Amino acid sequence: MAKVLVVDDEPNIVLSLEFLMEQAGFQVVTAYDGETALERISENAPDLLLLDISLPGISGFDVLEHLRSSETTARLPVIMLTAHGRDIEREKGMALGADDYITKPFSTQALIEKVKSLLNGKQP
Repeated sequence: MAKVLVVDDEPNIVLSLEFLMEQAGFQVVTAYDGETALERISENAPDLLLLDISLPGISGFDVLEHLRSSETTARLPVIMLTAHGRDIEREKGMALGADDYITKPFSTQALIEKVKSLLNGKQP
């Protein structure tokens, strides 16, 4: 069973994504800030990361940059999931190495399809 790490500072969003991913057949781990996300990844790396940009402490962009700079996590699939829909944020996320960038609100079915596609090694 593939493991998905959900990182968001909004408890309601974390709960919704956790439920959604579990219903889709994934094991789910959660974090509410960037530091905790990096700890979870180093302890037991997930197969995919759903990452919000606006986090307390270090931002999602910083987490992504850290992951891409490490050989062990450079290829970890990351979907940025954020309320920041401006092109500049999307471009920054993709430039830093995000595999996809989804703005809230989003289609739950589309999200599940993108997660499955990335886990199967296909680009969205």
